[in-house]
Amino acid sequence: MAQLVVERRDVDFVLHEQLEVEKLSKHEKFADFNRKTVDLIISEARSLAIKEMLPALKLGDEEGCRFENGTVTVPEAFQRLYDLLKEGEWIAMCDDPQWGGQGMPTTVSLAAMNYFDGANYPFMLHTILLHGAAKLVETFGTEKQKALYLKKMLSGEWGGTMLLTEPEAGSDVGALTTAAVKNDDGTYTISGSKIFISAGENDLVENIVHPVLARIEGAPAGTDGISLFLVPKICVNDDGSLGDRNDVVCTGIEEKMGIHASPTCSLTLGGKGNCRGTLLGKENKGMRAMFVMMNEARLEVGMQGLGCASASYLNALAYARERIQGRSLQATSKEAPPVPIIQHPDVRRMLLSMKAYTEGMRSIIYYIGWCEDQIRTSSDADEKQKYQGLIDVLTPIGKGYVTDKSFEVCNQGVQIFGGYGYTKEYPQEQLLRDCKITHLYEGTNGIQAMDLLGRKLGLNKGQSYKDLIKEMRDMAETAKTVGGLETLAADVEKAINKLEETALSIGSTARSENMMSAFAHAYSFMEVTGDTVMAWMLLWRAVLATRKLSDGAKKKDLNFYDGQVKSARYFIKSVLPLTLAKADIIIAGDDTVMQISEDAFGSK
Repeated sequence: MAQLVVERRDVDFVLHEQLEVEKLSKHEKFADFNRKTVDLIISEARSLAIKEMLPALKLGDEEGCRFENGTVTVPEAFQRLYDLLKEGEWIAMCDDPQWGGQGMPTTVSLAAMNYFDGANYPFMLHTILLHGAAKLVETFGTEKQKALYLKKMLSGEWGGTMLLTEPEAGSDVGALTTAAVKNDDGTYTISGSKIFISAGENDLVENIVHPVLARIEGAPAGTDGISLFLVPKICVNDDGSLGDRNDVVCTGIEEKMGIHASPTCSLTLGGKGNCRGTLLGKENKGMRAMFVMMNEARLEVGMQGLGCASASYLNALAYARERIQGRSLQATSKEAPPVPIIQHPDVRRMLLSMKAYTEGMRSIIYYIGWCEDQIRTSSDADEKQKYQGLIDVLTPIGKGYVTDKSFEVCNQGVQIFGGYGYTKEYPQEQLLRDCKITHLYEGTNGIQAMDLLGRKLGLNKGQSYKDLIKEMRDMAETAKTVGGLETLAADVEKAINKLEETALSIGSTARSENMMSAFAHAYSFMEVTGDTVMAWMLLWRAVLATRKLSDGAKKKDLNFYDGQVKSARYFIKSVLPLTLAKADIIIAGDDTVMQISEDAFGSK
């Protein structure tokens, strides 16, 4: 049975019919990215993903990473993959050509990443933080730092990471203990330990540049006193050549549930008292700077979840069409032949759920990238603020909600295979294991929910959340005018109104003396917001598909467009009513979560 990654027809639908990315080529910044060029980029990404990355997925999982005497060896197949990624300049797809980037629209780069993550995201983990680290240098670095690091990083010659988490601090970054002492030459001596560092040590690159959060002597406590430093594995001379080995040592890698081919490292800085770094940005502004990288990483984690879900769905669909088992429930004779399991109602239920979520999540992630492209091409300050606000509000949805639903899709993917799904003979069990970490890193999904309620709901005095509501309501109004979608449009409009009511209620509670109760419902609020956004995206798809069907779509597209309408109908009729019930629970504000005593949870 063929292993599948991403449905090209659906990628093209989102890019060209839903988001109309070719319109970006009318702007001077993206003049080279017409429809032909975009399609060529996606074809090349698909080819690399299917022919090279996918065959290494299982190999990498079985071989894993090896740690010995401070060095990490990645699966052998990854050496060729990394060379191909560098040669194709895939690491810096949407970056400034001045630094070796291709300057393509963010939306298009996400479509390419969709293929890469669907084929082998444990491999892609070696480049994700690298790109984010380079963006930190570009955004906050001095001209000297940019000259020394940027091209080497964006070309993939050097690696990059993110050093936040510490053994005792965990998600409470403000409690970190890593220290920085300023030297006479303007550098800093860094000392401390960091954990859970993806690709923090590996044999793919000759140098690794670590952005490190640390506290300068005398700085305020908490996040207000955190600064950001560039700490290379090998020191870089003023002429760009490599100097002495820095005092950065890998002390081990984690044995994990999944992503076995990606080394998750523990690093000790300054064990010998000689770890040198340079300040990146301003003193005590490190946390604010690091959020630039973290927000990018959070959206990439959403893409990782989508990649797993997409692959799991397409594998399950192919299996369900091929697996012959059981007679049809409508069979009138015991002699009736067995049928493909896709004909059984419960399997069809799971497949349609997987289909709807996968397609909707793709639209959500690509839409966030499209908002970034609007910022990159707009000269209007108010318009830029609007789209940035939409990105900020949707980031916890793109990370938290999307990865939650991706895991559910992967779980259903195992279920459709039955007992075979639980074996290593098929890819479903690995996709499920690999997907689980997406709930946890770059801020657990509970933290994403807290971010949505605590920060994003009131962002720009609440205007950004209002802008999201307006975008959704406008689509519902449009759908009312499309024949056959009136009822679905009314259902989505009802959900949007309920979401608005829920946001006002929980937002008010969060600002009151009962704030703890509000945050006990934060996760449910993220789910309700995510479900409504999902309904918006699926309704948008259905509007486009219905219009195409009415206008006489090509025969080869009839099933695809009909599938879009059915995905929307399934979600809106089968899932959205449950969303309304969750919203009522939030508004009711039951306080049991906070009222139960710690001892009542059970014996010590």
